[in-house]
Amino acid sequence: MAITASRRLIALISLASAAVSGSALAGKHHVLKAAPDDVAWGWLDPREKPRLTIESGDTVSIETLMHARDQIHKDVPMDQIVALRKANPGGGPHSLTGPIFVNGAAPGDVLEIRILKIRAKKVGVNFNLPGKDFPTIGAMPKEFPEGFVKYFDLDWKTRTTVFKPGVTIPLRPFPGTLAVGIDPDDPSPRKGGVKDDKLAPVSSLRPWKNGSNMDINELTEHTTIFIPVFLEGGLIWTGDSHCAQGNGEVNLTAIECSFDEIELQPIVRKDLKLSWPRIETPTHYILVGFDEDLDKAFVNALGETVDFLVTMKGLTTYEAYSLAAVAADCRVSQVVDIRKGVHCMVPKSLFTKKAPR
Repeated sequence: MAITASRRLIALISLASAAVSGSALAGKHHVLKAAPDDVAWGWLDPREKPRLTIESGDTVSIETLMHARDQIHKDVPMDQIVALRKANPGGGPHSLTGPIFVNGAAPGDVLEIRILKIRAKKVGVNFNLPGKDFPTIGAMPKEFPEGFVKYFDLDWKTRTTVFKPGVTIPLRPFPGTLAVGIDPDDPSPRKGGVKDDKLAPVSSLRPWKNGSNMDINELTEHTTIFIPVFLEGGLIWTGDSHCAQGNGEVNLTAIECSFDEIELQPIVRKDLKLSWPRIETPTHYILVGFDEDLDKAFVNALGETVDFLVTMKGLTTYEAYSLAAVAADCRVSQVVDIRKGVHCMVPKSLFTKKAPR
């Protein structure tokens, strides 16, 4: 993790660039609706024709659908949910709107994606698949052999929903999946078991360096995510919309919902180089790590945290490791997407003056 002086300077220049206001960059506004026939179901296909082409700094309002191209909706029974899950073997349940091609985005760049607004629809659902039929899905499938589904009416005036009388859940919508085009070197299995095609579709189940099914509940309005670009145009997808979720997402799902609108502003960053996504909220810097082994996911996230504190905040590696121990809050994002996720939150309030040049 040795950091050269030049790399530190590049990082500091990148921070300054990130401070450019959205209004200074804003271009055209676009709208991308989600028709079931145009929405991907459970696979990120890099050869899919873009649904929209935009410029860096443009804004786009994107509609999303419920799982399985909106086939899961209020009062759909458990057996139908199971049938839909089995109808797409290897793929995720997610409905994904996209891809969006951003002119100028090239492999090696970073897409800075600002989440400007989220307006969710009025129905949500949580379910676990029956462990007797899906023995590897969910955190405790053996203990929950039967399936369970619960639908929610979402009250956006109070921003709450009632779980049952006496139990009220606050609503905090965010995209469970926000991705750019696949990493050709992603070790995930490919659709149809293809072995020798790095551009074969990848299941939407596993989060990776391109973002995808991260299920990080901090990705709310007024948050920015920085994702490394692997394919020309970036190719942005979103879906798996959530209206509330606890860290871990332990039974398989959050309050799954859909959005009338998630407004994004993608900005091409040629001055910034990343290996993994990074997130910035009004109060925190968030570093992520993913792996099928939860311990390795944690180490990946911690390594990203140390690297961030060195490159962006001017600490030595030992100082960064120490600060992570005493002030960073590392959380399990989810344990149910085959590839587990951890995110480490670094409070902005720690930094009372600018990093040294």
